[in-house]
Amino acid sequence: MSAQTNDQSRALSSNAWLKSYYYLRFAVSAAWVALAFTVAKDSPLFAAVMLVAYPAWDALANYLDAQRSGGLGRNKSQLLNLVVSIITAIAVAIALGRGISAVLAVYGVWAVVSGAFQLLTAVRRWKTNGAQWAMILSGAQSALAGLFFVKMASGTEAIGIANVAPYAAFGAFYFLVSAVWLSVGGALRRSPRAVR
Repeated sequence: MSAQTNDQSRALSSNAWLKSYYYLRFAVSAAWVALAFTVAKDSPLFAAVMLVAYPAWDALANYLDAQRSGGLGRNKSQLLNLVVSIITAIAVAIALGRGISAVLAVYGVWAVVSGAFQLLTAVRRWKTNGAQWAMILSGAQSALAGLFFVKMASGTEAIGIANVAPYAAFGAFYFLVSAVWLSVGGALRRSPRAVR
């Protein structure tokens, strides 16, 4: 088997994983948003659990993705995102004792930092996997949303988990777009072989 064939095989395997990974991230984020607008809206305890769980899930997701993509040692941006998300989950748990404004401020800082790391991960993957433009947009928008959260946290408006839900919804949308883009790209690459 030639080196070129090996590279193509690795790229296909990597894209297959990313496609599944992006669909999973979409499904979890969409479910989180749905719960935020329904059950959590009337249950402060459930909302608190969800607010801690979201960055904790992000940490786990980054770990799983990095492990399937060569390990944390080869994926420094995901390693840093993992660490930041764990710290955020702990910080949110502490901030809950001070009120939702403090939680939103923590989310704001996390969105800025994790968005930057997500953008770096997407740029690094562009050459090997393609279809990363949506992840680059997602990372950039996450950073902007973070700044908005910090500003909102210092305001006087009533806020709650529903204020975080649109951020998660946009994340879900970008993960879905990336998954569909990889799926379509894979189908187009296979179609000429099917015709032969």
